[in-house]
Amino acid sequence: MINPAPFIDHTLLKPDATEAMFAVLCEEAVEYGFASVCLPPAFVPFAVKRLYGSEVKVCTVVGFPCGYNTLHQKVTETSELVALGAEEIDMVIPVGRLIERNLLLVEEEISQIVLASEQVPVKVIIECCYLDDDLKRRATEVVVKAGAAYVKTSTGFGPSGATVADVRLLAATAAGRIGVKAAGGIRDLSCFWEMIAAGATRVGTSSGVKIVSAWHKLQNCKD
Repeated sequence: MINPAPFIDHTLLKPDATEAMFAVLCEEAVEYGFASVCLPPAFVPFAVKRLYGSEVKVCTVVGFPCGYNTLHQKVTETSELVALGAEEIDMVIPVGRLIERNLLLVEEEISQIVLASEQVPVKVIIECCYLDDDLKRRATEVVVKAGAAYVKTSTGFGPSGATVADVRLLAATAAGRIGVKAAGGIRDLSCFWEMIAAGATRVGTSSGVKIVSAWHKLQNCKD
């Protein structure tokens, strides 16, 4: 088994998180070799300084966690965060508009965020727990058409997070045109590998240290 770390966005988005906790997040990301830290917009400058000179990317969120913000707010937020040094953007779509089948509005919003990101990869959170399979497929196609880099299962703040079935469906629909990020409820190595096997190309989790430590333990046992 390959090292899970390069697939993981080391995530801390709890409302009670402190600067000291974000400092630890960054230190762990460098130590373990995670793909990125995913943290709130207000801490992007902090993470940029902490991670300077490392290969760990700074990922942040837009319209999080409900996607209710106006398009202007989301575009402005994206532009500001990229200017501050964000290297990846995880945005939340207006899920209610998707449920209404207003696909053109959703596509236009994603397209505008992608444009504002200035080629910084955009991951689009479609919050699968609220969607039937048809809407999950339609949403993925919209994400592809709008030029985003990933479709993402969940915010982690909804009634449920990533499922193997959802990741498999999104991956089959994306068909390699974009990546698939699984997030929400992925707390151990077994669950991580299930998501990768289903087609996830990135995993968002606050349990990255636990997952990679379990992998290292397995490697040591084999040795």
